[in-house]
Amino acid sequence: MNVAILGLGEAGSHFANDLAKLGISVFGWDPNPKRPLNESIQVAQSNLEAAQNADIIFSVNLTAVSELVAKEVIPALNEHKIYAELNTSSPDKKRSIDKILKDTGVQFTDVAIMAPVPPKGIFTPMLAAGPGANPLIELMRPYGLAITLIEGEVGQAAELKLLRSIVYKGIAAVICEAMDAGKLFDQEKYMREQISSIIGGKDDLIDRFVEGSRTHAERRIHEMDAVAEMLNNKGLNPVMSEATKQNLQKLLASN
Repeated sequence: MNVAILGLGEAGSHFANDLAKLGISVFGWDPNPKRPLNESIQVAQSNLEAAQNADIIFSVNLTAVSELVAKEVIPALNEHKIYAELNTSSPDKKRSIDKILKDTGVQFTDVAIMAPVPPKGIFTPMLAAGPGANPLIELMRPYGLAITLIEGEVGQAAELKLLRSIVYKGIAAVICEAMDAGKLFDQEKYMREQISSIIGGKDDLIDRFVEGSRTHAERRIHEMDAVAEMLNNKGLNPVMSEATKQNLQKLLASN
Protein backbone atom coordinates (compact mmCIF):
# COMPACT_ATOMS: atom_id res chain seq x y z
CA MET A 1 0.00 0.00 0.00
CA ASN A 2 1.19 3.50 -0.87
CA VAL A 3 0.30 6.50 1.29
CA ALA A 4 0.89 10.18 0.54
CA ILE A 5 1.30 12.72 3.32
CA LEU A 6 0.66 16.25 2.09
CA GLY A 7 2.16 18.50 4.75
CA LEU A 8 5.14 17.37 6.83
CA GLY A 9 4.72 19.60 9.86
CA GLU A 10 4.42 18.24 13.39
CA ALA A 11 1.44 15.98 12.72
CA GLY A 12 2.35 15.07 9.15
CA SER A 13 5.94 14.13 9.94
CA HIS A 14 4.85 11.93 12.85
CA PHE A 15 2.28 10.21 10.64
CA ALA A 16 4.79 9.71 7.82
CA ASN A 17 7.46 8.27 10.11
CA ASP A 18 5.04 5.95 11.90
CA LEU A 19 3.51 4.64 8.66
CA ALA A 20 6.99 3.99 7.27
CA LYS A 21 7.86 2.00 10.40
CA LEU A 22 4.74 -0.10 9.78
CA GLY A 23 6.17 -1.10 6.41
CA ILE A 24 3.95 1.16 4.29
CA SER A 25 5.44 2.98 1.29
CA VAL A 26 5.18 6.67 2.13
CA PHE A 27 5.44 9.63 -0.23
CA GLY A 28 5.57 13.10 1.29
CA TRP A 29 5.62 16.74 0.31
CA ASP A 30 5.99 20.00 2.17
CA PRO A 31 7.31 23.29 0.78
CA ASN A 32 9.41 23.78 3.91
CA PRO A 33 10.02 20.51 5.78
CA LYS A 34 11.75 21.05 9.11
CA ARG A 35 11.53 17.71 10.90
CA PRO A 36 13.65 14.58 10.44
CA LEU A 37 12.04 11.87 8.33
CA ASN A 38 12.51 8.13 8.09
CA GLU A 39 15.02 7.37 5.34
CA SER A 40 12.50 5.18 3.51
CA ILE A 41 10.09 8.10 2.96
CA GLN A 42 10.15 9.35 -0.62
CA VAL A 43 10.02 13.15 -0.54
CA ALA A 44 8.37 14.39 -3.72
CA GLN A 45 8.72 17.73 -5.52
CA SER A 46 5.05 18.70 -5.24
CA ASN A 47 1.71 17.67 -3.75
CA LEU A 48 0.71 16.26 -7.13
CA GLU A 49 3.82 14.11 -7.42
CA ALA A 50 3.37 12.77 -3.88
CA ALA A 51 -0.25 11.82 -4.60
CA GLN A 52 0.42 10.29 -8.01
CA ASN A 53 0.94 6.66 -6.91
CA ALA A 54 -0.83 6.79 -3.54
CA ASP A 55 -3.76 4.60 -2.56
CA ILE A 56 -4.52 6.87 0.42
CA ILE A 57 -3.80 10.59 0.53
CA PHE A 58 -3.62 12.32 3.91
CA SER A 59 -3.89 16.11 3.67
CA VAL A 60 -2.34 17.46 6.88
CA ASN A 61 -1.95 21.19 6.26
CA LEU A 62 -3.25 24.45 7.64
CA THR A 63 -6.89 25.03 6.79
CA ALA A 64 -5.85 28.21 4.94
CA VAL A 65 -4.23 26.15 2.18
CA SER A 66 -6.42 23.03 2.30
CA GLU A 67 -8.55 23.94 -0.72
CA LEU A 68 -5.49 24.88 -2.78
CA VAL A 69 -3.80 21.58 -1.92
CA ALA A 70 -6.92 19.67 -2.98
CA LYS A 71 -7.00 21.47 -6.33
CA GLU A 72 -3.31 20.71 -6.95
CA VAL A 73 -3.77 16.94 -6.70
CA ILE A 74 -6.93 16.61 -8.83
CA PRO A 75 -5.04 15.09 -11.81
CA ALA A 76 -3.80 12.26 -9.56
CA LEU A 77 -7.21 11.27 -8.18
CA ASN A 78 -9.69 8.59 -9.21
CA GLU A 79 -12.44 6.41 -7.74
CA HIS A 80 -9.94 3.83 -6.46
CA LYS A 81 -8.19 6.29 -4.13
CA ILE A 82 -9.09 7.70 -0.71
CA TYR A 83 -8.57 11.38 0.07
CA ALA A 84 -8.47 11.93 3.84
CA GLU A 85 -8.84 15.60 4.80
CA LEU A 86 -7.27 15.90 8.27
CA ASN A 87 -6.99 19.68 8.58
CA THR A 88 -8.77 21.33 11.50
CA SER A 89 -11.42 23.14 9.48
CA SER A 90 -15.07 24.03 9.83
CA PRO A 91 -17.65 21.53 8.53
CA ASP A 92 -18.42 23.93 5.67
CA LYS A 93 -14.75 23.98 4.62
CA LYS A 94 -14.64 20.18 4.61
CA ARG A 95 -17.75 20.09 2.44
CA SER A 96 -16.23 22.69 0.13
CA ILE A 97 -13.15 20.51 -0.41
CA ASP A 98 -15.35 17.47 -1.02
CA LYS A 99 -17.18 19.46 -3.69
CA ILE A 100 -13.88 20.51 -5.31
CA LEU A 101 -12.88 16.85 -5.66
CA LYS A 102 -16.31 15.38 -6.43
CA ASP A 103 -15.81 14.99 -10.20
CA THR A 104 -12.64 12.90 -9.69
CA GLY A 105 -14.67 10.13 -8.05
CA VAL A 106 -12.18 9.94 -5.18
CA GLN A 107 -13.49 8.48 -1.91
CA PHE A 108 -13.47 11.59 0.26
CA THR A 109 -13.09 11.32 4.03
CA ASP A 110 -13.54 14.02 6.66
CA VAL A 111 -11.07 13.07 9.41
CA ALA A 112 -10.80 14.81 12.77
CA ILE A 113 -7.70 14.34 14.94
CA MET A 114 -9.03 14.20 18.49
CA ALA A 115 -5.88 14.63 20.62
CA PRO A 116 -2.36 16.07 20.36
CA VAL A 117 -0.40 13.97 17.86
CA PRO A 118 2.68 13.46 20.04
CA PRO A 119 3.16 11.02 21.68
CA LYS A 120 0.88 8.54 19.88
CA GLY A 121 1.54 9.69 16.33
CA ILE A 122 -0.50 7.82 13.74
CA PHE A 123 -2.24 5.97 16.58
CA THR A 124 -3.79 9.20 17.90
CA PRO A 125 -7.60 8.81 18.17
CA MET A 126 -9.44 10.10 15.11
CA LEU A 127 -13.00 10.36 13.84
CA ALA A 128 -13.89 9.75 10.19
CA ALA A 129 -17.05 10.61 8.25
CA GLY A 130 -18.08 10.62 4.62
CA PRO A 131 -18.03 8.08 1.77
CA GLY A 132 -14.35 7.20 2.21
CA ALA A 133 -14.51 6.71 5.98
CA ASN A 134 -15.32 3.01 6.08
CA PRO A 135 -12.89 2.10 3.27
CA LEU A 136 -10.16 4.03 5.08
CA ILE A 137 -10.85 2.25 8.36
CA GLU A 138 -10.87 -1.17 6.69
CA LEU A 139 -7.59 -0.55 4.86
CA MET A 140 -5.87 0.67 8.02
CA ARG A 141 -7.40 -1.88 10.39
CA PRO A 142 -4.47 -4.33 10.14
CA TYR A 143 -2.15 -1.56 11.33
CA GLY A 144 -4.05 -0.82 14.53
CA LEU A 145 -5.03 2.81 13.90
CA ALA A 146 -7.62 4.29 16.30
CA ILE A 147 -10.12 5.62 13.75
CA THR A 148 -13.80 5.69 14.76
CA LEU A 149 -16.50 5.70 12.08
CA ILE A 150 -19.00 8.56 12.40
CA GLU A 151 -22.25 7.92 10.58
CA GLY A 152 -23.26 10.94 8.56
CA GLU A 153 -22.13 13.25 5.80
CA VAL A 154 -18.83 14.99 5.26
CA GLY A 155 -18.35 17.61 7.97
CA GLN A 156 -19.77 15.49 10.79
CA ALA A 157 -16.36 14.53 12.17
CA ALA A 158 -15.17 18.14 11.98
CA GLU A 159 -18.34 19.29 13.75
CA LEU A 160 -17.85 16.92 16.68
CA LYS A 161 -14.19 17.89 17.06
CA LEU A 162 -14.95 21.62 17.10
CA LEU A 163 -17.87 21.29 19.52
CA ARG A 164 -15.49 19.45 21.85
CA SER A 165 -12.88 22.19 21.34
CA ILE A 166 -15.25 24.81 22.74
CA VAL A 167 -15.13 22.95 26.05
CA TYR A 168 -11.54 21.72 26.20
CA LYS A 169 -9.80 24.80 24.82
CA GLY A 170 -12.12 27.09 26.78
CA ILE A 171 -11.35 25.32 30.05
CA ALA A 172 -7.63 25.47 29.24
CA ALA A 173 -7.89 29.23 28.65
CA VAL A 174 -9.59 29.80 32.00
CA ILE A 175 -6.99 27.68 33.80
CA CYS A 176 -4.12 29.52 32.09
CA GLU A 177 -5.50 32.90 33.12
CA ALA A 178 -6.28 31.70 36.65
CA MET A 179 -2.76 30.40 37.13
CA ASP A 180 -1.27 33.64 35.80
CA ALA A 181 -3.44 35.53 38.28
CA GLY A 182 -2.40 33.21 41.10
CA LYS A 183 1.27 33.88 40.41
CA LEU A 184 0.69 37.62 40.13
CA PHE A 185 -0.99 37.75 43.55
CA ASP A 186 1.39 35.21 45.09
CA GLN A 187 -1.55 32.82 45.58
CA GLU A 188 -0.58 30.00 43.22
CA LYS A 189 -1.22 27.26 45.82
CA TYR A 190 -4.66 28.68 46.62
CA MET A 191 -5.54 28.93 42.92
CA ARG A 192 -4.42 25.37 42.29
CA GLU A 193 -6.71 24.20 45.08
CA GLN A 194 -9.68 26.06 43.57
CA ILE A 195 -9.09 24.66 40.09
CA SER A 196 -8.39 21.15 41.42
CA SER A 197 -11.70 21.15 43.30
CA ILE A 198 -13.51 21.64 39.99
CA ILE A 199 -11.56 19.16 37.84
CA GLY A 200 -11.68 16.25 40.26
CA GLY A 201 -8.50 16.76 42.23
CA LYS A 202 -6.22 16.07 39.26
CA ASP A 203 -3.49 18.57 40.00
CA ASP A 204 -1.23 17.30 37.21
CA LEU A 205 -4.01 18.07 34.74
CA ILE A 206 -3.57 21.79 35.51
CA ASP A 207 0.01 21.67 34.26
CA ARG A 208 -1.02 19.70 31.19
CA PHE A 209 -3.63 22.32 30.30
CA VAL A 210 -1.15 25.17 30.75
CA GLU A 211 1.78 23.52 28.99
CA GLY A 212 -0.37 22.21 26.15
CA SER A 213 -1.86 25.65 25.53
CA ARG A 214 1.59 27.23 25.33
CA THR A 215 3.16 24.50 23.21
CA HIS A 216 0.32 24.27 20.69
CA ALA A 217 -0.87 27.88 20.77
CA GLU A 218 -0.44 28.57 17.06
CA ARG A 219 -2.29 25.45 15.91
CA ARG A 220 -5.07 26.01 18.45
CA ILE A 221 -5.58 29.58 17.24
CA HIS A 222 -6.50 28.14 13.83
CA GLU A 223 -8.71 25.60 15.59
CA MET A 224 -10.66 28.33 17.39
CA ASP A 225 -10.96 30.24 14.10
CA ALA A 226 -12.70 27.16 12.72
CA VAL A 227 -14.95 27.01 15.81
CA ALA A 228 -15.91 30.67 15.37
CA GLU A 229 -16.66 30.12 11.68
CA MET A 230 -18.87 27.13 12.45
CA LEU A 231 -20.82 28.97 15.17
CA ASN A 232 -21.18 32.16 13.15
CA ASN A 233 -22.59 30.12 10.27
CA LYS A 234 -25.28 28.91 12.67
CA GLY A 235 -26.05 32.43 13.90
CA LEU A 236 -24.41 32.00 17.31
CA ASN A 237 -22.02 34.72 18.47
CA PRO A 238 -18.87 32.84 19.63
CA VAL A 239 -18.02 35.17 22.52
CA MET A 240 -16.20 32.62 24.68
CA SER A 241 -14.47 30.95 21.76
CA GLU A 242 -13.14 34.32 20.58
CA ALA A 243 -11.87 34.95 24.11
CA THR A 244 -10.15 31.57 24.06
CA LYS A 245 -8.47 32.54 20.80
CA GLN A 246 -7.29 35.83 22.32
CA ASN A 247 -5.75 33.95 25.24
CA LEU A 248 -3.90 31.66 22.82
CA GLN A 249 -2.63 34.69 20.90
CA LYS A 250 -1.31 36.12 24.18
CA LEU A 251 0.45 32.82 24.95
CA LEU A 252 1.95 32.66 21.46
CA ALA A 253 3.31 36.19 21.78
CA SER A 254 4.93 35.32 25.11
CA ASN A 255 6.61 32.13 23.88
